[in-house]
Amino acid sequence: MPKIRVYLDNCCLNRPFDDQKQLRVSLETQAKLFIQSLIVKGDIELLWSYMLELENRKNPFENKQLSIAGFSSHAMDFIQRSDSVSKMADQFAAEGLRVADAIHLACAINGGADFFITTDDKILKFPLLSIQIIDPITLIKTLDDRGVK
Repeated sequence: MPKIRVYLDNCCLNRPFDDQKQLRVSLETQAKLFIQSLIVKGDIELLWSYMLELENRKNPFENKQLSIAGFSSHAMDFIQRSDSVSKMADQFAAEGLRVADAIHLACAINGGADFFITTDDKILKFPLLSIQIIDPITLIKTLDDRGVK
């Protein structure tokens, strides 16, 4: 059985750096860190993209930037900018997503991700059938149902 492939967007990758006093943030952080441990162990595969690199380089906090950049070394595939990514992103942006979010989603789909993991409520509500858009907590439940621990 092929491994599950995931794409974590920038807001998900940065979740551990957010205010942990909020229960939702704290729970999503724990779930993200568990997902990260599954990636490091090789139980699920991580996809990375040029858009993650661009956004991360814009992070004004060097410690956050370095932490996220270091995690990219666990990626199994790197999605480059391409005509197919650009066309798909343009379509998603025309349907209401922010341009950066549309590019992330197009990269995930082009890379063959099974799940697009985000903590952004607007993206979570985006209607799309070609990939499961999911928050980190729901992914943990889904992986548990599939026997990934």
